[in-house]
Amino acid sequence: MSKISALCVYCGSSPGSDPAFVEAAHALGKTLAQNRVRLVYGGGSVGLMGALAEAVLEHGGQVTGIIPEFLAPREQPGRLPQELVITRDMHERKRKMFERADAFVALPGGVGTLEELVEQLTWLQVGRHRKPVLLANIKGFWNPFRVLLDHMKRLEFIYNDRNINLLVTDRVEDILPTLSQFATGVSGAENGMAVSTEQL
Repeated sequence: MSKISALCVYCGSSPGSDPAFVEAAHALGKTLAQNRVRLVYGGGSVGLMGALAEAVLEHGGQVTGIIPEFLAPREQPGRLPQELVITRDMHERKRKMFERADAFVALPGGVGTLEELVEQLTWLQVGRHRKPVLLANIKGFWNPFRVLLDHMKRLEFIYNDRNINLLVTDRVEDILPTLSQFATGVSGAENGMAVSTEQL
C-alpha cells in the first residue's frame, strides 16, 4: 500500500455490544499484517484494542503500543506490543501516536476514541498536517457523528472552503486501499469502492 507504512488506529478499550465490532478489529489487524503496515495504537490488551493488536501479531505483523503510565493498570498492555512506549500523560501519548503514523483510522469506541479522532480533524482544519483520517463506519457506528458534522456545516461553524477531507468506508477491506489512494491523489470512488469523502 503506497505511502502508508504505519497506521494509527483509535478504538475502544471495550469490545462493545455488537460482535461485528470485534470482528472488524480482527479483520483490520490481519489486513495490516498481510500488507506489512505497522499498527500504532493505544497499547492496551482489552476490548477492541486488544483484539486488533492480537490479530496483527497472530499474522506476523508489527505493533507499537503507546500508553500513559496511569492507564497501564486499567488497560493492561501486557505482552501485546512488540514496542511499548510509556508516556507521562495523554497529551504526550497523542503526540507520539501522531508522529509515528502516516494515517489515522477510527474504529468504534467511546469518548476517548472520539476525542482522539476530533483532535486529528482539528489539526487538519488548522493546517497542522495533511495525513489522511478515515472513519471505519462499521454497521453505521459513526453515522450520528456525521449527522453532527453536517449540523455544524449548516450553521456555518465548519466552512467547506477549508477543503478538509474526512474519508469514510463501511468495510474493513476498503480501509487500506482508500487511504493509499487518497495519499496518492486517486479517488477511491473511481474504482467503485464503498467509500465516501466528506469535506469539513
